[in-house]
Amino acid sequence: MKTILFFGDSLTAGYGLPASQAYPSLIQAKLKEDGYDYTVINAGISGDTTASGLYRLDRWLGKPVDIFVLALGANDGLRGIPARETSQNLQQMIDKVKHKSPEAQIILSGMEIPDIVPGRYAAEFRVLFRELAIKNNVSFVPFLLEGVAGMRHLNLPDGVHPNAEGQKLLARHTWAVLEGLLKKDA
Repeated sequence: MKTILFFGDSLTAGYGLPASQAYPSLIQAKLKEDGYDYTVINAGISGDTTASGLYRLDRWLGKPVDIFVLALGANDGLRGIPARETSQNLQQMIDKVKHKSPEAQIILSGMEIPDIVPGRYAAEFRVLFRELAIKNNVSFVPFLLEGVAGMRHLNLPDGVHPNAEGQKLLARHTWAVLEGLLKKDA
């Protein structure tokens, strides 16, 4: 059986929701429904930054991974971590996956800082994901929270974490990219 490893933060973990409503679980259900023989592993940890993700990644790469979904960076943006540092951490994670599982397909999920944040940081942060995807020739979800960020009805009362309906959109964005990789591999 093939493995898809979702490596992320609270968005991946499904913060505030039952595990079955987190978007990796929704992807698992879609895979089963469509007849794909993949196991989804949700390695999302709330509060994770790219630095803490880099630190814990090796534990997850002990077994072969067929598809690696890298969905970190939101907490870096919220904490104002320099875009260069976020980019370097993501690059190191991509390098580790390519080294440990050279045949693995990689999907990078992009993140953005709202336009209401002034200055250069938001622009630098927004482009770092696209630049990494191009540089590494990996598949790319341009903005994981597209259509969810800032939409009260799609988020928990904290206004930051997607509710069950919001998680469905995260799954849809990811599936749109993932499905193409599955067809190549099926």
